[in-house]
Amino acid sequence: MRKQNLKLRSTVTIAMLSSIAFVLMMLDFPLPWFPVFLKIDFSDVPALIAAITMGPVAGIVVELIKNILDWLFKGAPTGVPVGHMANFTTGVLFILPTYYIYKKFKTIPGLAVGLAVGTFVMSIGMSVLNYFIFLPMYTYFLGWGSFDMYETIVLGILPFNIVKGIIILTVAILLFRTMKTWIDKQQATYLSLK
Repeated sequence: MRKQNLKLRSTVTIAMLSSIAFVLMMLDFPLPWFPVFLKIDFSDVPALIAAITMGPVAGIVVELIKNILDWLFKGAPTGVPVGHMANFTTGVLFILPTYYIYKKFKTIPGLAVGLAVGTFVMSIGMSVLNYFIFLPMYTYFLGWGSFDMYETIVLGILPFNIVKGIIILTVAILLFRTMKTWIDKQQATYLSLK
């Protein structure tokens, strides 16, 4: 019976964190020196909390649900959610390395290292994926004219993801300092499910 209660609780928690992530995703903002289609939001933080407290699948589910909700709410310019697919991939590349490092070193410095590695993986991974997949999809589906993809990635996407990672790292560290006891308690509770 206790296991069923924990599963229900984890489902409710994932739904709640997905809703918070969706709201935070709508509060995105551009940085003046980057391309206009690149915007910062803090929606990866609830996904990170889900991953760290309940495991990587929970974090991935939060990333997926927030993007589906955003797509249903805002739509996509051509009906093809290229931006949402890119956002989902970015989030997964960010939270998974963070989760695995924090799982091994459950301290604030361990979290900081995890977030730094997550930022590196996300930045490099999205540079490669943008070059081969997402920018060509934008070009095809949105009818973008010709542009220098290499320059867009090196001068726009790569530094943007590094800045985004640093901003989220700072927010996550501040948040986790105040929530450390609660996070440890949640981890212990959900570990009993496994």
